[in-house]
Amino acid sequence: MPWEREAAGETSGGVEGEGGEEREARARVDGGGRATQARGMAARSGKADRYPRAPPQREWDALSPEERARVVEALPGEVTYAEMSPPEGDRHFQAKVKALDTLRGHFARQRRRVYLAAEMPVYYPGARRFAPDLMAVLGAEAHERDKWVVSAEGKGLDFVLEVHVGGPRSKDARENVLRYASLGIPEYFIYDRRRQRLHGYRLPAPEARVYEPLEPSGGVYVSEQLGVELRLEEGRLRFYSGQEMLLEPEEVIARLEQLTEGLQRRVDEEARLAKELRRRMAEEARRVEELRQRADEEARLRQEAQRQVEELRAELERLRRGSPP
Repeated sequence: MPWEREAAGETSGGVEGEGGEEREARARVDGGGRATQARGMAARSGKADRYPRAPPQREWDALSPEERARVVEALPGEVTYAEMSPPEGDRHFQAKVKALDTLRGHFARQRRRVYLAAEMPVYYPGARRFAPDLMAVLGAEAHERDKWVVSAEGKGLDFVLEVHVGGPRSKDARENVLRYASLGIPEYFIYDRRRQRLHGYRLPAPEARVYEPLEPSGGVYVSEQLGVELRLEEGRLRFYSGQEMLLEPEEVIARLEQLTEGLQRRVDEEARLAKELRRRMAEEARRVEELRQRADEEARLRQEAQRQVEELRAELERLRRGSPP
């Protein structure tokens, strides 16, 4: 791809010299003498490599559970600056953290088991460790980890996203394309934030070890592993599930605040209406009471009138008879 052709050649990760602490750490990684030390593995590969590695799979398989636990414990939970790209500032940090939090929220709402991490040291059997900007493993428990040791977890990565902002692009555009494919990572995406470009790669088959570049449809890349779409919109990397855009954490908070404000306005309006209704009901009750009192008074007046009428009739009857009063 054009972006890859612009990238510079591979950079060497070897650093000469080794401190006693690193030798001791590597000795601990050997699982009590039954797993190959990092120096021995590097020597066989013809490279100088002072960084700890997980043992090859067949040597891991030969270890006891106790030895495996010691190997995992001894592997460092961080990588050195020499192994990482130089710091790239807020634009790099925010892009990966927002992607991490957005996807975490999405899968949590779906109740789907997907382990996500940023800059997590990853140890493949016998391979040099690395720490991608964002990684995902399907079906893995989402508990806290310091490192991902493939042999111990029983599963490698399913998805990797690297964010590029500055510096040479060879690491993300060429070296990682080769490395991640050789490790069997099914999908790899690169977000070049400075140039606002997105690139995707996928293994055509589980046994393949060479990526095929993905062709976007209308600027949309599909991650079959995560079941989401990746797009660039208004200078930002966005994820979609179907037609629904996955909101970033601050957007979720803003949406919840809007909903809360809307609910509060509704509660206040309903309280106002209830108060008005109570006022009207009290007014109606007052009117009913006035009508009742008026009716009682009218009934009393009718009774009094009726009494007077009866008295007048009696008086008329007496006068007709000529009887003295």
